[in-house]
Amino acid sequence: MGAVGILPAGPAVTDDRVTITAYPDGPLLLRGDVDLRTADGQPIPRTRRTVALCRCGLSAIKPFCDGTHKAAGFRTED
Repeated sequence: MGAVGILPAGPAVTDDRVTITAYPDGPLLLRGDVDLRTADGQPIPRTRRTVALCRCGLSAIKPFCDGTHKAAGFRTED
């Protein structure tokens, strides 16, 4: 690997990075351009660039969060 701040040859790096933020007692907030897929590889349609992904397992619209974690009292360790 090269010096600090120098990337090896490859595709251009843009500022359009994907970030995933875990909210305490809540969903994972995914921001950026990323493909979501089912366990068997089928694409999951997205209508926006920022989505909340369920962590409690109780959402009626999995893999997306529907807010059910609040009523269920879901708690995280983070």
